[in-house]
Amino acid sequence: MIVLGLETSCDETAAALVGPDGELADVTHSQEVHARFGGVVPELAARAHVEKVGAVVAAALDRAGVTRPDAVAATAGPGLIGAVLVGLNYGKALAAGWDVPFLGVNHLEGHLLSPLLEARAPAWPFLALVVSGGHTTLYLCAGLGRYTVLGQTVDDAAGEAFDKVARMLGLGYPGGPLVDRLAAEGDPMAVALPRPLPGDLDWSFSGLKTAVRQHLLSTPRPSDADVCASFQAAVVDCLLQRALAAARRTGVHRIALGGGVAANSGVRAAFAASGLDVYLPPRHRCTDNAAMIAHAGRLHLLAGARDALSLRARPVWSVA
Repeated sequence: MIVLGLETSCDETAAALVGPDGELADVTHSQEVHARFGGVVPELAARAHVEKVGAVVAAALDRAGVTRPDAVAATAGPGLIGAVLVGLNYGKALAAGWDVPFLGVNHLEGHLLSPLLEARAPAWPFLALVVSGGHTTLYLCAGLGRYTVLGQTVDDAAGEAFDKVARMLGLGYPGGPLVDRLAAEGDPMAVALPRPLPGDLDWSFSGLKTAVRQHLLSTPRPSDADVCASFQAAVVDCLLQRALAAARRTGVHRIALGGGVAANSGVRAAFAASGLDVYLPPRHRCTDNAAMIAHAGRLHLLAGARDALSLRARPVWSVA
């Protein structure tokens, strides 16, 4: 089965085709219009998706050499409702025109299952850490569609904290890659920052962000590189501490990472050296992409799932 996947949940317009042998094509258009605002503007994101989705889909089909896939999968949520609607409705229209099955995919499940698209994939059960600008959640994955939330952020997501620290430093948007790049030049021990860990396996990043601001207001002020390195080290410590605790609690030592922050060099290095059996998608598959949507949709379609074309977008949609 070859599945066309569409992803428009935020500011990436993406289309991909995935078949029995994996990814056939993956095309992504990253919107640049938001950079001057320091964050995603929902109305502009939706309009940009409308302008680009047809061309992106056509490019993916051409690259894969496919004229009519066996099914269509599109992100149905969670995300910016206007943005989600563009890809969802375009996908439904394509499925209707081709007379093929359609499935709405949970964006978070796309990230959660993205390591299964790689040649080295985790076996069930495994832990999954989805860590991005909007989400920081740790799951126990017992099988397809059988997920339990073990811990999650109680305030800011890790990626959101990266973006806010980048804004404090005037680095630009998106902030995560910029902080990561500058952190390589700094001393991770230069600035004493807290490692906020609320109850059980949850996270809190709001206090860490506030601590960074206080250091930026201090005299003498630490260098930007040292601030970035110290902040990144604190985030990594918090993420890894909870992952290790979850592995001890569950007895499951396989862990898959997904989401934009999984592309961070500090996160990747720390988890690789953690002693856990770690599964990391390539960096281009950590950020929002359509291959993960096509892949997740394909797994559910092969299991017999189908959605009616009346399916509605879901701005909030929990995986578990």
